[in-house]
Amino acid sequence: MADYRFERECRTAYSEAYTILEGETPIARVDLHFTPSVAHGTLNVSESVTQEGIQDIIETVDQELVMTADVTCEDFVVVVYQGREIGTFSSQDFEDETEGEGDEEEKPENKPSW
Repeated sequence: MADYRFERECRTAYSEAYTILEGETPIARVDLHFTPSVAHGTLNVSESVTQEGIQDIIETVDQELVMTADVTCEDFVVVVYQGREIGTFSSQDFEDETEGEGDEEEKPENKPSW
């Protein structure tokens, strides 16, 4: 089993998101959502991760994150996507792009512009 490190990105009462690193290299991201009986995961892995590597990551996430969570789950269901990261975007990025364009219709506050 590879030596993975998890960096928590965010956490709510019933969910968590982690970047998964192998050494210093980010290779995946997992979003976990906990219900009373099932933990649901969305795993996004880089293009270079093999099928064996995906299985290894799932097992490690189950052992180190799901089984140690405060919620007792009977099952762990994972959807896996494989590809490459193209960037991180936020509503703030889009607001900055439209500043000073003059003819823009005003957008209500607290609403993303995408």
